[in-house]
Amino acid sequence: MPQILSSNMVLQRDKPANIWGFASPDEKVEITFAGQKKQTIADKNGNWSVVLTPLKTSATPQTMTISGTNKIELTNILVGEVWVCSGQSNMEYQMRKLAKIPKPKNEKLGFPADELEKAKNTHIRIFLVNRKQLAKPDSVHKSWAVAQDSALKAFSAVGYFFAKEVQEKLGIPVGIISSSVSGSAIEPWIAPEAFAQESYFKNTKVGNDPGKFYTPMIEPLSKFKIRGFLWYQGETNCFLNEDINYAYKMKTLINLWRKAWGEQDLPFYYVQIAPFDYSKQKSDKVTLTAETQPKFWEAQQQILRLPNTGMISTNDLNDNGGDLHPTYKWEVGRRLALMALGKTYQQKTAFSGPIYQKKRIYLQNVILSFNHLNYNVSRNFDEFTGFEIAGKDGKFIKAQAFQKGTDIVVSSKEIKHPKSVRYNWTENPTGNLYSNGLPALPFRTDNPLTNQFKTN
Repeated sequence: MPQILSSNMVLQRDKPANIWGFASPDEKVEITFAGQKKQTIADKNGNWSVVLTPLKTSATPQTMTISGTNKIELTNILVGEVWVCSGQSNMEYQMRKLAKIPKPKNEKLGFPADELEKAKNTHIRIFLVNRKQLAKPDSVHKSWAVAQDSALKAFSAVGYFFAKEVQEKLGIPVGIISSSVSGSAIEPWIAPEAFAQESYFKNTKVGNDPGKFYTPMIEPLSKFKIRGFLWYQGETNCFLNEDINYAYKMKTLINLWRKAWGEQDLPFYYVQIAPFDYSKQKSDKVTLTAETQPKFWEAQQQILRLPNTGMISTNDLNDNGGDLHPTYKWEVGRRLALMALGKTYQQKTAFSGPIYQKKRIYLQNVILSFNHLNYNVSRNFDEFTGFEIAGKDGKFIKAQAFQKGTDIVVSSKEIKHPKSVRYNWTENPTGNLYSNGLPALPFRTDNPLTNQFKTN
């Protein structure tokens, strides 16, 4: 059997389940699971596979028997929801680190430093991808684990806290697969041929080792049915001062992964990279400025124009601008879970902070419309921080901002003919625009990527 099929796993409910493995050529193989019995014969290369009819949710451990010339028993299998999480070090960030970090400044977000000691929920299962062994036959059949003890110590904190929230709210088993590499750019997670199929990259040589991690760490998972993807990556590409290029790389990755799993509508939820002092970093390749990160956030946000995507904001989740690995991983996981609960599972829950949509100008005011902004009327005309306004000269100054219904009205006495507004357009954002307890995504109204980025 491949590594991804083992005891302790969670199989995706309500979808046909692929079961596959390796045998001698022409060997007869029989699978028994959950009242189903399927038979097949290995091909001339020894590969075999069967498809189980869609499985119903089951929190009761079951056993799968695979019989050929030998017999394999996979035990303690549950049926529920399965997600794949991937990215670089902030996604890989291990649960064991929570016990060592200082107490966070934002006490409202809690601090589950003792989560490893408390984690005893057998309905959460984890699978940590070993990049060197994923595609090889597995003779131990124990690569999935219950989310506790030593297995959980080495697992993605974001992935675990996502699974914890989803499991708690849905009351069904959750399996989470983590496949991440610290320091990785986005290109290694994309097959070279996928770049060739995206018109933006035609006649362009793409660097950073395309396919280096996709081939050993993502592609072998693609037969395993899942509900969706979670993505937390971008810092490495931000250091390269990328903007629209990164948007097209994300688009290419999403299209490739969905195609690999054979489902063009699989949810893809991702994390805005957290605030960091990029402008203070030295680079011999590019010039990093105070606008490097806001422009990168803007590129990340373009992906929201693709179907079944969602981006969570983290612009309030770093206590130190010099920390590339902010500690609030439990809140990142929770916000991703809110996105999944609201968008994928249709729960009645708020899952996003305000997202800018359009502007209109009235006299000295710029009136901004948002998605996910609850109705309210401000008590004063300077309620919100983080807003800046500019006239035709393009020079931004601090602005007054207040809420009127579901709009934000922005102005300054110094600018009689306003043209543009921006919010949290800095690598050290301090804006206080929230809705549903979740922060607004940074934006600028004169976004050049709106017309440059093509979704089809």
